[in-house]
Amino acid sequence: MYQKIIIIFLIFSSFNSIAQITGKVTDTENKILPYVNIYTENGKFGTTSNENGVYELKINRPGDYDLVFQFLGYQTQKKTVSIEEFPYQLDISLKPETTSLDEVNISSGENPANAIIRKAIDFRKRNAEKLEAYTADYYSRGLWRIKNAPEKILGQEIGDLGGGLDSTRSGIVYLSETISEISYKRPDDFKEKIIASKVSGDDNGFSLNSAQESYFSFYENTIEINSEMVSPIAEYAFNYYNYRLAGTFYDENGNLINKIKVSPKREKDRVFSGHIYIVEDLWQIFGVELQTTGQAIQVPPIETLDFKQNYRFSEENGFYIQISQTVDFKFGMFGISGDGRFTAVYSNYDFEPEFNKNSFGSEIMSFAEAANKKDSTYWQKLRPVPLTDEEINDYVRKDSVQTLRNSRPYKDSIDAVRNEFNLTAPVFGYSWQDSFKDRYLNISSPLMGTHFNTVQGWNTSTTISYRQNDAEDENSGKFWRLYSTLNYGFSDERFRIKGGFQKQFNNSSRPVLKISGGIETAQINDREPISERLNDITTIFFERNYLKLYERSFAEIAYQQEVSNGLYFFGDLSYEDRNPLFNNTDQVIIDNEGVEYTSNNPIDPQHYGTILFREHDIFKLNLTTRIRFGQKYMSYPSGKFNINNEKYPTLYLSYQKGFGASIEEYNFDQFKASVTQSFKLGNKGEFGYNLNGGTFLNADEMAFLDYRHFIGNQTRVYNGFSNLSRFNLLPYYAMSTNKTYAEAHAEHDFKGWILGKIPFLNQLNYNLVIGAHALYTEDQKPYSEYSVGIDNLGFGKYRLLRLDYVVSNMDGQREGAFIFGLKFLGVLE
Repeated sequence: MYQKIIIIFLIFSSFNSIAQITGKVTDTENKILPYVNIYTENGKFGTTSNENGVYELKINRPGDYDLVFQFLGYQTQKKTVSIEEFPYQLDISLKPETTSLDEVNISSGENPANAIIRKAIDFRKRNAEKLEAYTADYYSRGLWRIKNAPEKILGQEIGDLGGGLDSTRSGIVYLSETISEISYKRPDDFKEKIIASKVSGDDNGFSLNSAQESYFSFYENTIEINSEMVSPIAEYAFNYYNYRLAGTFYDENGNLINKIKVSPKREKDRVFSGHIYIVEDLWQIFGVELQTTGQAIQVPPIETLDFKQNYRFSEENGFYIQISQTVDFKFGMFGISGDGRFTAVYSNYDFEPEFNKNSFGSEIMSFAEAANKKDSTYWQKLRPVPLTDEEINDYVRKDSVQTLRNSRPYKDSIDAVRNEFNLTAPVFGYSWQDSFKDRYLNISSPLMGTHFNTVQGWNTSTTISYRQNDAEDENSGKFWRLYSTLNYGFSDERFRIKGGFQKQFNNSSRPVLKISGGIETAQINDREPISERLNDITTIFFERNYLKLYERSFAEIAYQQEVSNGLYFFGDLSYEDRNPLFNNTDQVIIDNEGVEYTSNNPIDPQHYGTILFREHDIFKLNLTTRIRFGQKYMSYPSGKFNINNEKYPTLYLSYQKGFGASIEEYNFDQFKASVTQSFKLGNKGEFGYNLNGGTFLNADEMAFLDYRHFIGNQTRVYNGFSNLSRFNLLPYYAMSTNKTYAEAHAEHDFKGWILGKIPFLNQLNYNLVIGAHALYTEDQKPYSEYSVGIDNLGFGKYRLLRLDYVVSNMDGQREGAFIFGLKFLGVLE
């Protein structure tokens, strides 16, 4: 006990003994001022006060220094100090900024704020281009708090979230820091090397904070925060905002600063509110204090997001450069609420870096060796924003908790409680784990695995899975897994079992080997356009048995790996013994007059007992290459994490061969290719397309199972597939082909660009979506459909619905219908 107290005392002491210039910043009424910028006038040293107004400036040589204290809304104060010894204490009190309108010429009759914003818009690109290239030091801190967390969510205990929650179920659940070196070159070359990384409660963890992801430039037309948010100085900003000049003042360089009040014309548009500060004559950003909401960014759990950016004048390039940013947020949903903050500090800019052709590449982030092993002395020396008492306590408490919770006795005791079998297991399944050895056993719920179809009748499945992770190196990504699925159909009185082995060798190129085999029922369309759960509903209640099945006994080996950045290989070889199946039940719960079950033969649905194919066996080879052009990636010690580049499409090339069939004419070859891409169009929303096609060789008499089947939909309910791969009204097997085919999908989500401008409708925060889909096959007439939909339907924070009206044209027959979408339908699959 006494040893712990001494250790904590020493840790607290170290936070003060290394500091060079330290102090507290308040206003004239002694109110704490958080996130004040403090820097030497030459810009060489800089820091920011923390949430409690405390700052530490890392100056380690005695001498005379001119210090600048800058905070939006307060007068910038300069202070000359002569330091003979350290630590040096300097508390500062800032006066509120006194704004004036005397400097503004309003003789033209135009709103003076509009004139200033017009100038800022005119100079927007020119000012952005002044940052041609630079290097800088970057510091970030992320913090999440939860307040009054429930003990259970959806019946599942959530514990104390890694020791973050206290007796009131409140506390810090995530705290991390990074120190990085960043490099930038226009237009979009970027690289970050993380020198130090720290996560509270995990001495082997790596912070998720990234300089590129936390960079928000209001010089751009839009700022991506889930949605594309319109900047107050975007070229079309006057379509979204009203402006008022709140006042003017002079900064420490003698430049006139205009404080502009920004107000949205439509509250629920993709907009901000608050203040933006514009430098007269230069028309550059001096600072921003802007807020938006979860409704605006269309992330319902988020309540508010507050952005604050501070800039200082750089003599080197005559430009105001960003030196700090804070993003405060509040959230709440499902009984959980909280807040948090992301802090970023930029320093030590170099605007004349010596870049060469190797300075940038596909890797945009990496970690220095032992980045997560820096001690408290290192952090105290380099951390530009001092920790608050709350954050210090969190580090100390979780570090001590981690030692306990990583011990085998503790993990074994927790596992003993978690591994107890209880009466909920048939409903939710059963899980067992050995946390110390990082191994897990799961048995899925046979109740949740119960389904109904006309081939098996009522049938139930359960999957038993055992997984062993690499316990010696949790960051390696290595694991192996054994699994088996048992299924029994009560109408066909048939027991089937399949299983397999899976192994991942690392978390960088992610090579995965999979060996599987057994007996199973499978959909005739191997793309599985209808889920078992959705078929349960249509069959039992509406007598629409859309699920068509066959039986296969199989053995398969598959392998996949990223060969090089952006180039991925997939391959599998299988042997299959295939048998047709027939309906074995006509049971209904609700008898619908005039509606009857169809046969299990999708090309002859009215004749029971007809077979779709002859019993046979066949070998199948599938080879696929995926090429993501322009792919970037982040290199974590735990693995490589790829980032899709929306400027370029993704290309798929595939070859499939059926050979060695017991019925020779069932052998075939198929070549396929597809290209897909989604990209944002600023304030006008997001557009995506998917083009694919293929052809068969030697396939005139092939089995219907191996035809190219398309993702149709006959349920009038969203089937869970991407809007860029499915047809909304196409019958499941109506266009299946063994000839040349081509299909095209395109969709544009306006993200409020249209509906946000219509009175009354703009209060609902809906998104207009239009789509077009077309299908061509060599042996049939083309199929097409067009859709108009409304997304983000719902109430309050629960925006889970989508509704589309679709018109199709098939063989001269036009059909129109509403398609209802539930965004989390996949949970029911």
